[in-house]
Formats: sequence, C-alpha cells, structure tokens
Amino acid sequence: MKTVGDVMTKGLLELGEGTALVEAAAAMNERRVGSALVVEDGRLIGIVTERDVLRAVGSGDVGGRVGDWMTRHPETVDADESTQQAAVVMIHGGFRHLPVLEDGKPCGIVSIRDLMRVALEDVSPRGV
Repeated sequence: MKTVGDVMTKGLLELGEGTALVEAAAAMNERRVGSALVVEDGRLIGIVTERDVLRAVGSGDVGGRVGDWMTRHPETVDADESTQQAAVVMIHGGFRHLPVLEDGKPCGIVSIRDLMRVALEDVSPRGV
C-alpha cells in the first residue's frame, strides 16, 4: 500500500498569517494550487484554501489577512501513514487538502485528487 509520502506534493506554498488575502489568492492562482500552508517559525499554524478565499470575498472582506480566514490547527497526517488513512481523515473532516508532517514539521500536502489517482491508477477512462 502506498504512503502519503509517495503521493503528496512537496513544493509547498507557505504563507504567514499576516499575508494579505488577495496576495495569497494571487500566489495560489500563480502556482495553480487550491491551498497554502500557514507557517510560523517553521511550524504549521494553519491552512488557507480556495474555499476560505471564496468565503472572504463573499462576505466583502477583500482586504483581509490570511490569519482572519485560515483554519487554525488543521488536521494533519504523517508522511509514513497510508493513503487510506489520509482519505478517512479527509472524508470524515469534510476537506480536500491535508497537510503532511515529518518530524512535526510540514513537508507536503495531499489533496483528495492525489488520493483519487491512487484509487484509480489501474482504471482507464471510458473509451480508451
């Protein structure tokens, strides 16, 4: 069975909680990612996602900061845990991005899309 470390994205987008939300959205768009880890002194303190940005814009807070909209103390998985465990955490928590830790520090992020690739790696699209 594959581990989270086998499928996670390693090129993290890390932001500070004082980052302007519009800057965070621009960085996420530029990197083509749906989330960014909020880090302070190398320690994970939160995660900001495209849903958070949408909630902020929908409320009229386009001048807000990441710290105002991020999820603090997000659920995490360790890099050596199974992809199945990561999927269970995500399904039960109702989220699509999960920070990955190694020795207590962020080392990656796994998305529901990453986990679906594992689940469907031996399946061909219709008609192919």
